[in-house]
Amino acid sequence: MILAKSKRMALSAAFGLSFAVVPVFTQQTKQSADYKAPLEVRREFFNGIHVAKDDPKFQMEAQHYCSPLKNEMFQCVLFDSTGADAKLMGIEYIISDAVYKTLAEGEKKFWHPHPFEVLGGGLIAPDMSAAKEQQFMGMLMNTWGKTFHTWGDPMTDIPLGKPRLMWAVTGPGQVDQKLLQERDKSFNVNTKEISARRQKDFGYELPNVAPPKSLDTVGRRWTNVGPDAPTPLNPKQKE
Repeated sequence: MILAKSKRMALSAAFGLSFAVVPVFTQQTKQSADYKAPLEVRREFFNGIHVAKDDPKFQMEAQHYCSPLKNEMFQCVLFDSTGADAKLMGIEYIISDAVYKTLAEGEKKFWHPHPFEVLGGGLIAPDMSAAKEQQFMGMLMNTWGKTFHTWGDPMTDIPLGKPRLMWAVTGPGQVDQKLLQERDKSFNVNTKEISARRQKDFGYELPNVAPPKSLDTVGRRWTNVGPDAPTPLNPKQKE
């Protein structure tokens, strides 16, 4: 009984509670290796709207903190806000289109496209300069993301249930306008203006791909049928 009580007191102190016991995690005197290196790499920040693949009406903001790897891939941690008390919602891996084309057909159903999120203005990087954001978004437009939310519903106090495969907004009229307006207000941006500017800068019309019909649907980037290729803007639209 005494031993069990002492263990509880030590752990309480270690996690910052009120017991006046020397924290067990600070008794180490030998200098340790830099075990925090994976957390200390530079991460790019951007914001977007995630959609549940099994229910496109379930949408939420996701704050992305992404670091590059060597094999044409980013790995991202996702939070529900930018505050110190933000909930860790899940993870996203981002690969180039060239890598995506090498995947087995059965794997491709887990990866969502990014062209509409970029050209529609849904993805923003508010702490980047305008020039850097344009370059960054040009790169993201030709990538695919594999996203799982391990905290399926941010309204719950703890993460419940199975991890949820998330998807992207892939065409006009799919995003929850109230959610988008709240996002725009939080970051002081205008999605419609961003979309118009990016279409002109990149020279493409908006993609128009329907939401997935099932978890087995393989994503398309630009069109529902025919060649999955972008439509260049009419020269008059660029004026």
